[in-house]
Amino acid sequence: MARAIVHMDLDTFFVSCERRTNSQLDGIPLIIGGGDRGVVASCSYEARRFGVRSAMPIQMAMKLCPQAKIIKGDMELYSKLSHDVTQVIQEKAPIMEKASIDEFYLDITGMDRFHGSYKWTNELAEAVIKETGLPISFALSVNKTVSKIATGEGKPRGNLEILEPNVQAFLNPLSIQKIPMVGTVTFQLLSRIGIRNIQTLSEMPAEVLQRMIGKNGLELWKKANGIDLNPVQPYTERKSISTEHTFSQDTIDIAKLKSILVGMVEKLAFQLRSEEWLTSTVVVKIRYANFDTETKQAKIAYTSADHLLTKNVTDLFDKLYQRRMRLRLIGIRFSGLVRGTYQIDLFEDTQEMLSLYAAMDKMKSRYGFDAVMRCAGASFKPNTKNEILKRKL
Repeated sequence: MARAIVHMDLDTFFVSCERRTNSQLDGIPLIIGGGDRGVVASCSYEARRFGVRSAMPIQMAMKLCPQAKIIKGDMELYSKLSHDVTQVIQEKAPIMEKASIDEFYLDITGMDRFHGSYKWTNELAEAVIKETGLPISFALSVNKTVSKIATGEGKPRGNLEILEPNVQAFLNPLSIQKIPMVGTVTFQLLSRIGIRNIQTLSEMPAEVLQRMIGKNGLELWKKANGIDLNPVQPYTERKSISTEHTFSQDTIDIAKLKSILVGMVEKLAFQLRSEEWLTSTVVVKIRYANFDTETKQAKIAYTSADHLLTKNVTDLFDKLYQRRMRLRLIGIRFSGLVRGTYQIDLFEDTQEMLSLYAAMDKMKSRYGFDAVMRCAGASFKPNTKNEILKRKL
């Protein structure tokens, strides 16, 4: 039996959330972002017609579309509405995977025996629109890759169904940039040898592609040929991530304690970004030499950035550590997690800051977490036996 996989994507999600709250924003060019040196987190179709795109510097976006209205953005609102959409889909779909704050995969294989798969999906999309007030697009096909590409091709609200016999014909004329795993570097590499559309890529020998771009070559060839066996993963929301550090000797050295806290924050923040989470609650824990244990927490704007989280953690530590007794343990927990990336939550950060984080994360992913660290966190040794990383699902 051919699989029936749906990809659903909330159209210009941040923009739609703002328009749901304020109807006066309907129909005008709208940019979600902030700060003169910030970047575009999202933009309306009206702004896109002028060439505005996500991740573009705000200053460049305003030169392209000076009449656009800029809104800073409200991650708390976006997270709440994303949760509302998730509930509507989860109540009706047999298997749902939440891929990000605004996109979902559903496995409805076998639905045709009882109810037309396309008709059922269309009714689900209408239910989302009716119950949440947010527009949503979808595509139905045989796997996650084809469905995701088709959703993009059908936007806005041009819901597509790509049946198995039509998959290759649908993919062939499209740019290789439409394949989710093709980034700028891969596109430029393949373009230099004349590979710009999916048909040319699909006809290339898989072993040659593998020699060119490494271990991902075979996977890219499969996707170009409409092959993707990745299952839809049932949705479970992570509640928190945390780490603790137990000292071999109890300490009262404030500089040392804060340095270790900075390192702990950096490790957890990197994990947040790697797994595409944002946190809204920070908890600091201390245990004194006499085993008395105290915690303090704070609600914060959704983020996964070291420099913002470090400030919150050290402020909490200063308020918490008042007894001036030696400490045997310190810990940090980030909770209230929602799906999202660093780029979309820092509405006031600069392109330089985003580039710095991207470069650091790339080095950490390739060479290990401690390949590059902040000097302030140098006392933290992530590979010591004293560190315990806890994941609560």
